[in-house]
Parts: sequence; C-alpha cells; structure tokens
Amino acid sequence: MTYMNNRPIGLMTVLAAGLVMAAASGCKEQADSAPAQQLPQVEVIAVSTQTVPDEPEFIGQAEASRPVEIRSQVTGILKAVMYSEGREVKKGDRLYQIDPVPFQAAAASAKAKIAQAEAKVVQAKQDLARVKPLLLEQAVSQKDVDDAVAEDLSARAALQGAKADLIKAQFDLDNTLITAPIDGMIERSRYYEGRLVSAQTDLLTVVHRVDPMYVVVSVPETFFLKRSHDIEAKKINHPGAYELRGALTFMDGTAYPYEGVLDLMEPGMRTETGSRIERMTFQNPQRTLLPGQFVKVKFKGDAKPNAVLIPQRSVLQGPQGPFVYVVGSEERIEIRPVEASVWQGDQWLIDSGLKAGERVVVNGLMKIGPGAPVKAVPMGTVAEPDAASAPAKQG
Repeated sequence: MTYMNNRPIGLMTVLAAGLVMAAASGCKEQADSAPAQQLPQVEVIAVSTQTVPDEPEFIGQAEASRPVEIRSQVTGILKAVMYSEGREVKKGDRLYQIDPVPFQAAAASAKAKIAQAEAKVVQAKQDLARVKPLLLEQAVSQKDVDDAVAEDLSARAALQGAKADLIKAQFDLDNTLITAPIDGMIERSRYYEGRLVSAQTDLLTVVHRVDPMYVVVSVPETFFLKRSHDIEAKKINHPGAYELRGALTFMDGTAYPYEGVLDLMEPGMRTETGSRIERMTFQNPQRTLLPGQFVKVKFKGDAKPNAVLIPQRSVLQGPQGPFVYVVGSEERIEIRPVEASVWQGDQWLIDSGLKAGERVVVNGLMKIGPGAPVKAVPMGTVAEPDAASAPAKQG
C-alpha cells in the first residue's frame, strides 16, 4: 500500500525535473544565439589648423562724400527757383535768382565813382605839373608844391578805392545768380519766390555728391583693443589699416557689387560712445547707396593663422557655455568646453579648447554621453547595419 502511494509522487518529481532541465537548455540556447551589444557609431573629424580670413562686420551709415550747403552771398528778394528738386545737377547749373536790380544800380554807381576819381587824378596831376616849374622861379612857395603833391596822391588813392567798390558791387551782382558748385543730387528748396533771403544765413538747399559715397562705421573700443593685442601677438596677420577693403551688404541681405577702401581712421575715441570712427569709400555709379542708409560693412584683408574650424552642428550649448564631444584615446566620449567666436560659412571658428589631431564628434550626438564607449568613424562613412536588423540565416 505504501509503494502504491509513493509511485504517483515519484512520477511527478521526474516530470518536474525534466521540465526544469528543458527550460534551462532552452535559455542557454537563446543566450548563445543573442547578438553581442553594439557600440554606438559616431562620425568624427580630425581637428586641423589653417589660415582663414578674419573679417569683422559692423553696422555703418552711408553719407554723401560732399554735402554742400547752398546759401546766398547777398541779401535780397528771391525771384526764381531754377532747378528740379530731388534730381541730379551738374556743376554750373543755375539754381536760384536773386533780384539783381539793386545790385546792378550799385555796380553802375561804382563805375561812375571810378570815372569821377579818374578825373580828379588827371586834375591833380596837371596841377602838380604847373606848380613844380614855378617853384624854381620862386613864384610859389614850397608849401604850394607840397599841397599839389598831396592832392595828386589823394586822387590816386580815391581812384583805387572806387575800383575796389566796383569789385564788391560786381561780386554782389554776379552772386544774384546762384549756381551748383559740384555735381550731385539736390534736395528740395527751403525757400521759394518772394522770400527775403539773408546773406550767408538762410540755408536754401543742399547738394550731395553721391559718387563716390562714404560709409561711416563706429568700431567699439573693446574690439579695437583686442584687435591691437592680437596683431601684436601675431594672432592676426594685418596688412596695415589703409590696406583694408570693405564688402557691403544691404539690410535685406543683398550684396553691393563694388568693393570699398578704408580712407579714414579718426585719431581719437568718441567719449560719448566709446568708439572710434572709421570710414570706407565706395563707388556709386548707379546711385544705389543713399545718404543716411544703414548697411553692413565687412572689413577684409586680415587673416587668422593656425585657426580651427569645425562644423556648426558639432558645437552644443550647455549651462557653462559652448562645448563639443571629443573621442579620447580610450575610445570614450569626453566633454570639451570651447570658445566659439564667429561663423565661417557653415563652420564655427574656435578660438580655444581644441588642439590639432583631436577627434570631434559631428554626427551621432544623440546616441552618446560623457564617458560612453563609441566606435568612431570619419565623417561621411556609411553606418554599418546592426546585427539585430540583419536578415536571419536560412537553415
């Protein structure tokens, strides 16, 4: 009876043991067939140094190379405005006419005074010629001769004064017609017919010489000092201030077709802005540049030796500033803080933080973190397919 009761229990034990062994065998086979964990593959570039253009850009304002104020040289009534406002004028074009009648009268009066003075000169000369022989005959006194000489000199002086008055009167008469002193674009007139214009006081209009044009830039003192230190330390190759050229871009992003030249650096700083004024000259044959227009000016000519350029997408922003991922000697990711200064096309110019030969991660940034082991391949390498995604073998 005892034997019969133990038989079912023994059978169940054997079956359970068999199931455990089968399960263990299945787990082992599954573990053996699982692929090894793949390292994340990242694309890297090797840091190298090169000489690149160093072209700082500033906001500038265009201004006419010669803004000439038009004022009357005489006081009188404005008779005519003789130009088309807002158009181009040539040197010598008539602009304004001041009423010439009073000045014609003054010029005629001055001519009459000259004739009168000339007559007195003739009379004084004749009187002196008559008196001198009489002195030898003691028919007149020495005083009479001296008076005749003085009268002659006075008449000559009066003649010179009359001629000077005529020059002034003729000058005033000529200036009743106001002409353009230069070629350029002319503004609207401030005054019109019938207005009493005061000499050298009332501004009538302004003529702007717009070819060439000036573009004035305010360079901050901090930039100027840093650039001076970099040139002294040979970090910047500088050809000389007045060898620099300018590339101009309008505010809508279009490039100006003509290159400018630096022609003025103010000798001192402006105390109210802490900046130094520099001026570029640009050709303007199509009158594209206008006085007062704001533009972007890129200074060309300087170069930065031993510069490091890396793709923009490899530079990340963290709480402490920009950084990059670098693959170290043990094929692990390291964080490297960098100082990124300006863009050069689609690349960052790195001022500090990287050395030649280091490998910077460009692609695969989302798959890695600090200290992670990686498989680094040169940028542009086609990623290898994962074993899990490879097609299963038949059989």
